[in-house]
Amino acid sequence: MKIIRKLYDWALSWADKPSGPAALGIMSTAEASFFPIPPDVFIIPMTIAKRAQWIRIALIAAVGSVLGACLGYFIGYVFFNEIGIKIFEIYGYENVHVLKEKFSTTGGLLSWLGILFTAGFTPLPFKIFTITSGFIHFNILFFIFTCIVARGLRFFLEALLVYKYGAAIGPFLEKKGGKWTLIITGIILLLGAGVYFYTTK
Repeated sequence: MKIIRKLYDWALSWADKPSGPAALGIMSTAEASFFPIPPDVFIIPMTIAKRAQWIRIALIAAVGSVLGACLGYFIGYVFFNEIGIKIFEIYGYENVHVLKEKFSTTGGLLSWLGILFTAGFTPLPFKIFTITSGFIHFNILFFIFTCIVARGLRFFLEALLVYKYGAAIGPFLEKKGGKWTLIITGIILLLGAGVYFYTTK
């Protein structure tokens, strides 16, 4: 709980800084390719602090995330053995070859589209799937389009909710942000895992 609260306070401290949007863009780019902390920890407090700029905040996060996804794709496509596999090991994923074999089967394209969208819209480790997309040589146009839709929906919906209910969310997070962040994230993870396993049957 204390770690989450400190993370929230740290992100909130960037909200009023001129470099705040740049920090959000950098974090969004890094998270989609290798960094563990999601941009949501910036989006929520920044939108609470500057509710009128919710569209700009969501757009920065979405653009940065798609650029980061392309970086992850490039890592998987060109430097998987040198860099990609090490990132996989950090997150405890090693059987990328199984994913490649599954993608090669009938229905692999639609299956991977579903997996990629799920990873982009939920707290699943998005960078694992962006790197894998490059490794399996997934169609780059489909890849970029799916990332735009998934990340755009997630960040714009998140920012919109904070914009509309920010006055209530602010004090709520101040008092019980750590506890409820864990609960809500856990629920989303379970839903995301359910969709993931359903699409990979």
